[in-house]
Amino acid sequence: MSHKRKICAVITARPSYSRVKTVLQAIKDHEALELQLVVAGSALLDRYGNAVNFIEKDGFTINEKVFIVLEGENKTAMAKTTGLGVMELANVFYNLQPDAVLTIADRFETIATSIAASYQNIPLIHLQGGEVTGNIDEKVRHANTKLADIHFVTSEDAKSRVIKLGENPTYVFNTGCPSIDIAAQVLNNPNLDFDPFKKYGGVGGVFSEKEDYLVVMQHPVTTEYNDAKEAILKTLRVIDDLQIPTFWFWPNVDAGADGTSNGIRSYREKNNPQHIRFFKNMEPEDFLKLLVNSKCLIGNSSVGIRECAFLGVPVVNIGTRQNRRLRGSNVIDVMYDEKSIKKAIIAQIENPKNKQSKVYGTGTSGKQIANILATTSLPFHKTIMY
Repeated sequence: MSHKRKICAVITARPSYSRVKTVLQAIKDHEALELQLVVAGSALLDRYGNAVNFIEKDGFTINEKVFIVLEGENKTAMAKTTGLGVMELANVFYNLQPDAVLTIADRFETIATSIAASYQNIPLIHLQGGEVTGNIDEKVRHANTKLADIHFVTSEDAKSRVIKLGENPTYVFNTGCPSIDIAAQVLNNPNLDFDPFKKYGGVGGVFSEKEDYLVVMQHPVTTEYNDAKEAILKTLRVIDDLQIPTFWFWPNVDAGADGTSNGIRSYREKNNPQHIRFFKNMEPEDFLKLLVNSKCLIGNSSVGIRECAFLGVPVVNIGTRQNRRLRGSNVIDVMYDEKSIKKAIIAQIENPKNKQSKVYGTGTSGKQIANILATTSLPFHKTIMY
């Protein structure tokens, strides 16, 4: 029996799983590939939604769990968490001996995966390179690109940028974004066929999902660390003033998350807004069904730029976090100004920009990526000796 190519994927955070779920499944199902799965960082922590539970529920076998998140949610903790990630993942890769390692997108800790793999001469696969945004993410994304050997990008624009960065065009593939695969499945069955309150609980207000509702997902911007609390308070005041039922999702683990979380807690304790309910996490399919049935997504998550474009969900994108990222016509961009945020939300409710776009793919990315990994020769072998 011929050797199966071992592909080690590292999931470090809640959003990363939805970005790569269909790739994992396609690798797992491919006769020429073997999936090695490592779950690390905030994906293991309850306060950030415990994504590991959803991964295991979906039937994936986890080879290693790596705890690296340093408490603090500030810039120093972010740097130290990344350093711990390099040390721990270096051991994991040494033990698993993968033929290639897959790192995802641009979160700050993903550079640890890239360093631990590339420094050991293990071919590195990077998903979602070549895009431009605000935040520290852009620097991390481009650094991952330069450390990587195989690139799966989500648009022709991104492909062109990766090649301009000096990468070998032979190993740059525009497969679209794997998260669109799940969005395509949701469009085939868009009904909200679960009770989000019974299934996920949540904290705060009481209302029915059958009412018109909004969804909010706003993360801190690491390069605007000191402004995180005030930024979230502005959005909270607007949503409270609108008095529209709202599903609000907690932020990720980036520097500034402490300010964002403190802003939410202090506002909730003081004002007790009964039309807002707060959630940590949902399964990717459930979250997208919640989105496609909403009136509007508000915040600065890339889901508003990617999945919502394909789903045709109106979006109010706040601030600089998604600067210059390719977007569809479903998005209204505003800065951190309460009047502008409120005006944009009302505009999206009354006259929604909800034209669907396939700018990030058509829903076949996972299988494309697995087939390429099975049939493309790796750029070099990890057995190179110096």
